[in-house]
Amino acid sequence: MQRLRAFFLFCAGAHVPMLKRAPVETNKYAGIGGTIFFTGVLAAISAGYALWTVFNELWATLLFGLLWGLMIFNLDRYIVSSMKKRDNFWLEFRMALPRLVLAILIAVVISKPLELKIFDKEIQAELITMEQQVFKTQEDQVQVRYQARINELKANIALLNTEISRQAARRDTLALLAQQEADGTGGSRIRNLGPIYKAKKADADTAAAQLQAITIRNQQRINEYQQQLQSVDSAMKASIPLRSRLDGLASRLDALGRLTARSTPIRWTNWFIMLLFIAIECAPVFVKLISPRGPYDDLLQEHEHAFEIHRKQKMELRQLAYEKRMEQEKGLPKEGSLAG
Repeated sequence: MQRLRAFFLFCAGAHVPMLKRAPVETNKYAGIGGTIFFTGVLAAISAGYALWTVFNELWATLLFGLLWGLMIFNLDRYIVSSMKKRDNFWLEFRMALPRLVLAILIAVVISKPLELKIFDKEIQAELITMEQQVFKTQEDQVQVRYQARINELKANIALLNTEISRQAARRDTLALLAQQEADGTGGSRIRNLGPIYKAKKADADTAAAQLQAITIRNQQRINEYQQQLQSVDSAMKASIPLRSRLDGLASRLDALGRLTARSTPIRWTNWFIMLLFIAIECAPVFVKLISPRGPYDDLLQEHEHAFEIHRKQKMELRQLAYEKRMEQEKGLPKEGSLAG
């Protein structure tokens, strides 16, 4: 227990020999040190998870997570240990304000990867939707690039089919006129196979021969256009990038942003988690700021005051020694006068 308390006192940046002269302050600084230590542990876990999503390597996760945790721990320890209690609260608050801002920034950085882990299931579902949207956008962009050529080929095929249809309709019309002339239901209204019928039958046969020729000619061109359509379709499919899985840190952050923008409960939960980490990170600074001035602070100020007086005395002694040496040098005769 004593070793654990000594470790937490080290985490708080307290001067242990001086703190032993004010034992009533031990629990306060041990609590501050414990908060700093566990903040560093949370930072290491948070950074480890974030780096796992990036590298997916155990050694990189452990190494960089440990380095990040140690850096946050050392930074928090410096922030708290550099704060000195004075008799002026507003002076202390102005000194603590930059440290509070820094603590808030650290808390936001620490909390974000843990938020990603807490909402992991919801984020995975959102990532699937994002993958589909990205793939659909890429597919649409490729289709736009080839759509003009596809429309041109389809229009040419439609024109050729229209020409065949028109010629077939003309043949059918002429064949119907010849038939009506033969059975007396149209034309001269005389049922016979005379010269009028033969003329109309010849026109129908000519139209049928033209239809056959147009069909053969156009079908060849239609086949060519269809082959070109298949080539364009194959090229378009080859140009569409493969569907890749979104699983990076940036994609997860984007998915979390979409979830918080769409869902009010998730948005409030996200804020509460962030505020919790901000409170944890700022707790040592607030404790140091709002706690009353204690014996340890008096001893620390007394020690600093004694050191400052000692430093000034040494500087004055050095200044006096320098002035005395300069006076002695001025009192010595010059070499030229001695030679004379």
